[in-house]
Amino acid sequence: MLKLFTLLKPYRMAIVIVMVLTFLQAVSQLVLPTLMAAIVDVGIVNGDIPFIMQIGGFMLLVAGVGVVFSILGAFYSAKISAGFGKIVRDRVFAHVENFSLQGFDQMGTSSLITRTTNDIMKVQQVLTMMLRVLLMAPMMFVGAVILAVMMDPMLSLLIIAPLPIIVLAVFLISKKAIPLFKSLQEKTDRLNLVLREGLTGIRVIRSFNRVNHEQDRFNDVNVDFADTAIRVNKMMVTLTPIMMYVLNFSVIAIIWFGAFRIDSGSILVGDLMAFIQYAMQIMFAFIMASVMFVAIPRAAVSANRINEVLNAVPDRQGSKEEWHTNPGKGLLEFQQVAFRYPGAEKSVIRDISFTAKPGEVTAIIGGTGAGKSALVNLIPRFYEIEEGAILLDGVDIRDIPQKNLRAQIGFVPQQSFLFKGTIAENIRYGKETATDEEVKQAADIAQATEFISRTKEGFDSKIAQQGANVSGGQRQRLAIARALVRKPGLYLFDDSFSALDVKTNAELHRALQQETAHSTVLFVTQRVETVANADQIVVLDEGRMVGIGQHEELMEHCKVYQEIVASQLAEEEPA
Repeated sequence: MLKLFTLLKPYRMAIVIVMVLTFLQAVSQLVLPTLMAAIVDVGIVNGDIPFIMQIGGFMLLVAGVGVVFSILGAFYSAKISAGFGKIVRDRVFAHVENFSLQGFDQMGTSSLITRTTNDIMKVQQVLTMMLRVLLMAPMMFVGAVILAVMMDPMLSLLIIAPLPIIVLAVFLISKKAIPLFKSLQEKTDRLNLVLREGLTGIRVIRSFNRVNHEQDRFNDVNVDFADTAIRVNKMMVTLTPIMMYVLNFSVIAIIWFGAFRIDSGSILVGDLMAFIQYAMQIMFAFIMASVMFVAIPRAAVSANRINEVLNAVPDRQGSKEEWHTNPGKGLLEFQQVAFRYPGAEKSVIRDISFTAKPGEVTAIIGGTGAGKSALVNLIPRFYEIEEGAILLDGVDIRDIPQKNLRAQIGFVPQQSFLFKGTIAENIRYGKETATDEEVKQAADIAQATEFISRTKEGFDSKIAQQGANVSGGQRQRLAIARALVRKPGLYLFDDSFSALDVKTNAELHRALQQETAHSTVLFVTQRVETVANADQIVVLDEGRMVGIGQHEELMEHCKVYQEIVASQLAEEEPA
């Protein structure tokens, strides 16, 4: 947690202000019992009304000033903690964005969401308590002890005696509660995971009539989370009655023995009243500190989870900061590349070697599970290769900064994802500075202008979250337009034409031939008619490259390709 607090450097001056305000607030509270003792021992005993009014007015002034200091301290504390939360969230989000998909898979999306929201909130709340309570408690404790000892050293022993009981209670409760705090955060991850699956998969759940099953599933994790939370809270709530029990019996003991001290003339009535106030301030200071000692370990669990994200080593960033691809270049080379998913028993792809040249179209085809998408995902470094090398314009992509590498790639994923906003904003996502003309041109090439023109607001038409208000084919065409608008040197299409009808698919490929004439184009597809005109076809089977060449060559020499063609022709004959 201390490592996270190094991010508070921009708020150093505000922290100093909070410390000064807290000190002044503590002084104002410590002065009040002494003034009250003066009123009782001098004003009331002597019947001196002017003295009572004078000291009473001064007490009101001190109390009012203390309230002002308290409000200002709370304001600055809230400002610091809110700013700290913002900084940590920014830092975590920026760090996570450098993760490969492998990094996301290891931590899990639901866990990353929990760590970025729930965990940071807990640390932020404890920071607020530390700025208010942890600073105030020692000041009140030390000041009240000094004044109490100065007033009556013998009675002061009654304040010190019960402190070990409080320390022991805090230690025992913390020892049992801290492991549950960690378990509670893990169960929060699980709850978040099930909730996200239930919301994002609602169409599948309803189509298979599994609503009751998902309700039971969510209820199980929800009850498990609630049971753990109740156990923790039961432990925590026992601390307050123990504290109050010790405090009240301490006050009873002080009054009991204080009466004997008054009877012997060792202390005055007003002083005893002030002493009781100091005793309560000492006890409350200790109670506040004990609450912090329980809250800090809980926040430490969250802080460790945040640090796990920040300490995760991102992918190799690349040393060639000045690397860039000039327009018209995009030479891509695979050299004996192998890759396996984390924890997998065997490689998904292995010993892949081929070259995709600018101005040429390279198609990748193969059966389900052949490794086509895995191969494409290695190029933008969504995953890191296990063996071999991938070169872009003669440079290993691991030596190229991810930002520079991906700036030269127009990528259309297998699952087309659209953001909430307008059609123009989604297309312009590929190139933020794209003009209206460039956006329209990209839409024309992607064959998207037809359906865009039918909408009421054209390019200003709204797209719902994840493109829920457009069809699969429309989503694919907008995703293709998004890649085209940036005019990169390398285009990657991962089965990006599957939702298009035959006519639209043919028109789109004709338009693409002109637009990508000077770029390297690599696409994954299942359709033989789509790859037939490619300059180069790479055939994959169970992760291995079993053929490479043009359609006619593969029909003569590649058995796997022949089987794919034959199977598709057999499907088309009945139609």
